[in-house]
Amino acid sequence: MNNQSRGMGRSINDPRAAQNQKMDKARRVRVFGRVLRYMLRYKWAMLAAFCMMLISNLLALAGPALSGKVINAIDPFGTAKGGAVTGSIASAVGAVDFDTVKTYCLMLIVFYAISAVMSYGLAILMAWISQRISYTMRREVFAHLTELPVSYFDTHQTGEIVSHISYDIDTVNASLSNDLLQICASVITVVGSLVMMLIISPLLLCVFVITVPVSILFTRYKTKKIRPLFRKRSAMLGELNGYAEEMLSGHRTIKAYNSEAEIVTRFDVHNTEACEAYYRADYQGSVIGPTVNFVNNLSLTLITVLGGVFYLMTLTVTGLHPLLVINLGDVSSFVQYSRKFSGPINEFANILSEFQSAASAAERIFNLLDEPAEPADKLNAETLTNTQGIVDMDDVHFGYIPEKEILHGLNLHADKGELIAIVGPTGAGKTTVINLLMRFYDKQGGTVTVDGHEITDLTRDSLRRAYTMVLQDTWLFCGTVYDNIVYGTEGATMEDVVRAAKAAHIHHFIESLPEGYMTVLSDDGVNISKGQKQLLTIARAMLSDAPILILDEATSNVDSRTEKLIQDALYELMKGRTCFVIAHRLSTIKNADRILVVRDGLVTEAGTHDQLLAAGGFYASLYNAQFT
Repeated sequence: MNNQSRGMGRSINDPRAAQNQKMDKARRVRVFGRVLRYMLRYKWAMLAAFCMMLISNLLALAGPALSGKVINAIDPFGTAKGGAVTGSIASAVGAVDFDTVKTYCLMLIVFYAISAVMSYGLAILMAWISQRISYTMRREVFAHLTELPVSYFDTHQTGEIVSHISYDIDTVNASLSNDLLQICASVITVVGSLVMMLIISPLLLCVFVITVPVSILFTRYKTKKIRPLFRKRSAMLGELNGYAEEMLSGHRTIKAYNSEAEIVTRFDVHNTEACEAYYRADYQGSVIGPTVNFVNNLSLTLITVLGGVFYLMTLTVTGLHPLLVINLGDVSSFVQYSRKFSGPINEFANILSEFQSAASAAERIFNLLDEPAEPADKLNAETLTNTQGIVDMDDVHFGYIPEKEILHGLNLHADKGELIAIVGPTGAGKTTVINLLMRFYDKQGGTVTVDGHEITDLTRDSLRRAYTMVLQDTWLFCGTVYDNIVYGTEGATMEDVVRAAKAAHIHHFIESLPEGYMTVLSDDGVNISKGQKQLLTIARAMLSDAPILILDEATSNVDSRTEKLIQDALYELMKGRTCFVIAHRLSTIKNADRILVVRDGLVTEAGTHDQLLAAGGFYASLYNAQFT
């Protein structure tokens, strides 16, 4: 035995491979069970669909038997009752029973008409059920996304997440409305055809003893091969969507750096990988249908030949064994039932690839739904009320990756109404401090308190309501200017909105819009400038009555004159409130009550602007570098 053969032997007998197969099978069962639970939410509609499918298929199954009776009624050799003819075939004279022909033909028309109506109603009902399931899935996925921690969105591309809501759910929907319906109908058709063929001629049925196992074994073998290919196909599409979304969001930057060719080249790599994954999955899946179809056609050929032989023996041989006796109508019926029997098997093979794709998509959806939500509040968590805005961080340790710590025992104190500025080099941990204060992430050591309450002992809702944020990356949604300003503030009046807009020095611009405060902004406010978007988010923050304000480079997108006006307005409006400002432009924080210099996860300097300049430390070097 060569090395390759020995390797193959080890692979076959490898207990880990067997264990993986068991786990894969268990995972598929769980996925199907969860899809079934969605379907059972509409159990009465599913019951009606099942009844319609049963009636439609049973009536269709009666067709071949009735057509056989019609043929027997017009048998030219007079063998309608199954008896052998005497004398030569050429001299035989048949009889036509027109009443029987008329009756069975009328029954055929009625049965097929009712079957068609039931099939039409079934298609509509299944489309409705699948759409309702898709609606429920999308709603649950989106609702679950709102409950996931910030860390999930920091580690997953937006395009990949969107593909779960769009592509994956659409794939499952198509499978429920088409593939599942065909599979259920196929089961009824196969079982019904098998019973009818057994009644007509058990001997002819022996043909399928050879051909059906061949089809089943081949289909099962190929299914194991293509299942991981379809799982990989879905993953590649998610990566492609994520890359496309990322590049489209940075379109202006790409244009500015003349990087179109490079971006297209990278897109080609992702596109090629996705196309190759699609091709490999579809190629392997496409082999099943033609192969099974060939085996089915072979069985049909054998049935036709053997049926003809048995019919001729029935005509010419007396005293024939009952199992070999068959008339022309029964041969015709058996052939039709064999087509109905093998047809669904072939259809099942053809839709198997689509079903595998749907199973992979459903697995991705459920993996997302199984992502752990943000940890629940403690059972006895307190609600933060009458917030004063006194914030303390004592010996705080944290790392986004446990083995790579960013904050190494950081200490911070902010009194009520203080304006605290946080400066430092990129990557020092400034934004991480804000993430911990808001409990977007939980610290790994030390204490963080608001008004003396450890924040992990407070409800997240009450804690986050104590803050309002203005970030460097502005976010506006498709809606009116008014709606965007009042976002997050309940009970605000138009007078409140106007007052906040005037304080943010954006009122005049809003009044110049076609419909003023009722002007609809396009998605993410792309029909206004970046500086104007920043001012709108600042107005939103000013409208909030939260006692703690966080500004993360909030004035980075406005000109110097507007920046000075905003700073003056902020100082006036934030009296009595605690304010944290992250800034790289040190001119904006000269009037801060205290400036904290964060380096390597520690507060290395603290004091007023003048004190830090006089100390001649890192802050002084930063300031001199900007203004020398």
